[in-house]
Amino acid sequence: MILQPGAAAPDFTLADQFGAPVRLAELAASRPVALVFFPLAFSGICQGELCELRDNIAVFRDASVELVGVSVDSKFALRAWGEQEGYDFPLLADFWPHGAVAASFGAFREEVGLASRATFLIDSDLVVRASFEVAPGEARPLAAYRDAIASLAG
Repeated sequence: MILQPGAAAPDFTLADQFGAPVRLAELAASRPVALVFFPLAFSGICQGELCELRDNIAVFRDASVELVGVSVDSKFALRAWGEQEGYDFPLLADFWPHGAVAASFGAFREEVGLASRATFLIDSDLVVRASFEVAPGEARPLAAYRDAIASLAG
C-alpha cells in the first residue's frame, strides 16, 4: 500500500539523469514536490504519461509545484530518454539499491522489480498531502494531478 495523505515522506537522495544528487528535503524546502514513480523509461504507457505531463507542465508550474519522475532505470537510460522526449524536469534513478526509494513509499512491485505508477504530492514539512496509484497497465489521468494540486490550497 502506498503512503497515504498525512504520512511522513521519507527523505532520500538520488542521482538525476545528469548524475547530480537530488535530495527530496532540499526540493521540498522551496515548493511542493510531485513525485511521479513509473516502471520503465522507453515503455509505452510510461512514455505516454510523461509526455502528457511534459505537454501540461503549466499545471505544475502555475501552482509552483516541482515535477519529478522516479524509476528504477539507470541515470544513463533516463538521460537518453529525457533528451529524446524533451523532458525538462528531473528524472531520478532509483537504480541501486534497486527500487529502495520506491519501496520506502510503498510503490515497489517486488514480484517484477519495478516501481508502480504511484504519485505523491509532498509539502515543505515532508508530509504527503495527496497520493494516488493506478493498476499495472493503466495510465494516470491528468485530472488526478490537477485534483492533487488543488488539495494544496485546501
